Amino acid sequence: MMQRAKANFSEKNVAVFWGKYIKNLKKQGVKESAQRWFVMRAEDFIKAAQGRKLLEHSATDVNRYLEEQGRKAGLQGWQFLQIVDAIRILLETANAPASSQVNWEYWRNSAQDLADSHPTIARSGGFLPTSEPAGRMPLPDAVRDRHGSSLDELVNVIRQRNYSISTEQAYLSWACRFLLFAGDKEVTALDEADIVAFLQDLAVRGQVAASTQNQALNALIFYFTQALKREVGILDDFVRAKRPRRLPVVLSRNEAGRLLVKLEKISNLHYLMAALLYGTGMQLMECVRLRVKDIDFDQNQIMIRDGKGQKDRVVPLPRSLREMLTHHLDQTRRLHQDDLAQGLGEVFLPDALARKYPNSVREWMWQYVFPSGRLSQDPRSGATRRHHIHENGLQKSVKKAATAAAITKQVNCHALRHSFATHLLESGYDIRTIQELLGHADISTTMIYTRVLNRGGHGVTSPLDSL
Repeated sequence: MMQRAKANFSEKNVAVFWGKYIKNLKKQGVKESAQRWFVMRAEDFIKAAQGRKLLEHSATDVNRYLEEQGRKAGLQGWQFLQIVDAIRILLETANAPASSQVNWEYWRNSAQDLADSHPTIARSGGFLPTSEPAGRMPLPDAVRDRHGSSLDELVNVIRQRNYSISTEQAYLSWACRFLLFAGDKEVTALDEADIVAFLQDLAVRGQVAASTQNQALNALIFYFTQALKREVGILDDFVRAKRPRRLPVVLSRNEAGRLLVKLEKISNLHYLMAALLYGTGMQLMECVRLRVKDIDFDQNQIMIRDGKGQKDRVVPLPRSLREMLTHHLDQTRRLHQDDLAQGLGEVFLPDALARKYPNSVREWMWQYVFPSGRLSQDPRSGATRRHHIHENGLQKSVKKAATAAAITKQVNCHALRHSFATHLLESGYDIRTIQELLGHADISTTMIYTRVLNRGGHGVTSPLDSL
């Protein structure tokens, strides 16, 4: 009788717990149709624990389980995200200590794939991007179908000149938009008047910025001269978009410190990445694409490969990050060794490097410093690899931290690079040194930071203060 009472009591507790779990799912916006899948994901996690109570799970246990799930072949991003959220809500419902110790932001970010058109992998296997960069509407397939040969030639010339993938995508986009604007006109009939009409339409109807209109002009001249092999004559005057004179968003030292403090509470990984952006002046994509071999602890420096202007450059490794970065690399190496033990462990390398060093795809030195928590299958080659983490996660965390730190400026990852340059200049470093660290080809680009310091509170004393 007592054993039956205990059993009934246990069953009742279990039912109450799952009731709370379902209630928490609803609170966090999980649709009713998906709730049973969340329960199944949670049950799989409990079964894998082999009788261990939820309160006894450590962050390491949860991380290991998610690593195993991330290695499953064919697991889609949305499925992995569902697993992560199901376990997170499960541990929160149980008030388990691990619920606040696991870096959930990292695991949720790992569910996001690098799209075929992502700058890191867009050119693998001779791939011609067919989707627009993020934030732009997809162009009609009819434009590509009708003018495919000239667009292919445009891409070929861009790659022969080793222009960046962002330039390739931008020029391809402008060529398609121009052809769409031209309507039924044949390419052979297009001339300078059509270019002028398109640029004027951008300024008048589209109200684009001057930099956007200039990019369109450069793209079309390149398309005509290099892809169509036709010279462009004198372009008649057309309405020019107004060129605004804007200063970069720069954080004060106090604001940068507050931002990083809030970031550390959101995600240790994103704190480390943001601290590197501010401490080295790297660009966002330079940070997420860092390879293990490019960090030199002995020389206390980081090598930025194929960075701004397709040039290598050296930046200082902040001494305050050495210990944290070393610990992070130890964890990353353990993850890579586990991959190798299961016959995995490949990393993406550009075609030229992959051909030159065919065995390097599994070597530790070539691995990403900030790898994704989930393996991805290349839709073209079928290879299963561990890509770098998607940059969107860091961008979202930086904005979230800026709000939490009550910073009213428009803060993004690039503001950390601007702050790096301005604070160096403020500390007395010469402009040429800063130019080298940022990778600017033209000193005039770097000079904008002198304008930041010479205006407002730094360079001028208000007459009100002298009264």
